[in-house]
Amino acid sequence: MSLLTAPRIHDGRNWLPENSVVEVADDGTITAIHDGAVIAQATQYHGILAPGFVNVHCHLELSHMKGVVPRHTGLIPFLQTIPRHRNDYTEEEKSTARAAAYNELVENGVVAVGDIANVADTLDVRAKDELHVHTFVESLGFSATPQKQFGFSEQVYEAFSKQAGVTKRLRQSIAPHAPYSVSEQLFRMIDEHNKTSLLSIHNQESNAEDEYYMLKMGAVQTLLHSLGIDDRFFVPSGKSSLQTYLQWLSPSHPFIFIHNTCTTRNDVQVAKTLVPETYWCFCPNANLYIENRLPDVDMFIAEGATICIGTDSLASNSQLSVLAELHALKHYHSHLDWETLLQWGTYNGACALQMQDIAGSLTPGTKPGILHITNLEDADSCTIHRII
Repeated sequence: MSLLTAPRIHDGRNWLPENSVVEVADDGTITAIHDGAVIAQATQYHGILAPGFVNVHCHLELSHMKGVVPRHTGLIPFLQTIPRHRNDYTEEEKSTARAAAYNELVENGVVAVGDIANVADTLDVRAKDELHVHTFVESLGFSATPQKQFGFSEQVYEAFSKQAGVTKRLRQSIAPHAPYSVSEQLFRMIDEHNKTSLLSIHNQESNAEDEYYMLKMGAVQTLLHSLGIDDRFFVPSGKSSLQTYLQWLSPSHPFIFIHNTCTTRNDVQVAKTLVPETYWCFCPNANLYIENRLPDVDMFIAEGATICIGTDSLASNSQLSVLAELHALKHYHSHLDWETLLQWGTYNGACALQMQDIAGSLTPGTKPGILHITNLEDADSCTIHRII
């Protein structure tokens, strides 16, 4: 058993009262939060103590593509470049990059991750069993008859499901990639696979997505045609993508919307009415890397949205650090306080991944890991060290 204290302790939701002490069992389980009566017996840290970070959105399978796509290309050129070059590497190069990225997550204080998988390549890093991982097996098929594409997703899902049978740290679900890569028919097949599964989706990263759903024109249509996809079956709804595809999914899914760069207040309000459990994941450094813009953060806050944090992939980011994402948000929105930002990076993320009983807060009974953070206010000199 250990007793730990610091000038400031964040429990995943709030700052704890001054002189609080965290009691931790030898296996890392939080057993109690004490007041100052036992502070003389506690190990004293300077700086801040907080639960381990939760990275809600990452693409470990793309880790070998770091630096391949130039900054500020825009989403459509980015999407054209990734499939063109993702296989220009040996299996050894890919495996080495995945392992290094996984280790980077651990070194940056991440304890749980929502990882995107189109294929089964990341079985190797999941087997390291140092992180809680929810793998979103991403299904793609913009077609009126996507049975073949969904069948492939089912095979990948089964591979991850079989691996998860030997450890409690691993989970998985089949999820849609994005509105411009998943047809109504495929959305409905994903829904039928498991009507209560955790879903995530790349949502409204550019205005072109909504333009296609409203008018069936613009850069998304150009992208589809460049990939040889016949979109004659698609009928525009005249509504935003989000307001359209949510009609094709059961409201029983917990749902994580990723990026949300162009999401409007009306979209957020519609999502509230259609899906009782919604989470909004921001990946600010990736948004800046690709489109050089950020979501309307203040609007989401005003709407009471539950915000969480992801890093996206090393193809669209220079690092895999939740704290670096929080610093980016703080840089562009200086009025955001660290109590709120740390909640986004810990407890909210754990809730989004349905892992709040395990990670994200210093709640007795959980095993969230404990981070020692110094110089939090200074992005250049801030350090993270996991002590539990």
